[in-house]
Amino acid sequence: MARQQLFTENTVTAVLPIMHKPTLGNVGLLLRLWGIVLAGNLIGTAIAAWAFDVMPIFDPATRDAFEKISLKVMQNTPGEMFANAIISGWLVATMVWMFPAAGAAKIVVIIMMTWLIALADTTHIVVGSVEIFYLVFNGSLPWQEFIWPFALPTLAGNICGGTFIFALLSHAQIRNDISNEKKAQAKAKKTR
Repeated sequence: MARQQLFTENTVTAVLPIMHKPTLGNVGLLLRLWGIVLAGNLIGTAIAAWAFDVMPIFDPATRDAFEKISLKVMQNTPGEMFANAIISGWLVATMVWMFPAAGAAKIVVIIMMTWLIALADTTHIVVGSVEIFYLVFNGSLPWQEFIWPFALPTLAGNICGGTFIFALLSHAQIRNDISNEKKAQAKAKKTR
């Protein structure tokens, strides 16, 4: 809506060239895009979490609630983080997939999907990073626990759920068209 770049938003479209033509160059382009977008999202979430921790805008009860919510995320094992992240990655990818048809109702789609992510109590690399960075900045959690057990399994799960499921579906939809087009081009070359 605001032309912001979400991590999962860039996973589906960016993977299709690799599925069509799996080259090291295409993989490199994908990893560069993912790295830039993910770094930007994580920097933004870290700044927000730091601001929540140091700025005097929340009363002690609210800060306590932030910490309790954030600590609940860390009760998951790495396997649970991964499995939950598959679901949230799929939901975010579904949201992005629905945008073209949503028109003016995009905000309704965003509210619906983020509500489902919260309702299902799933993990997401970007949303969850605010929670975990908050714990790091207030001293409740060491930095290395942001990386493991949170970030790496959650990122892998989001990629599996948000990227591969939708990219496979999208590629399956166009695979026959691509194959038929290549056959037609090859036939045209033979007749010349």
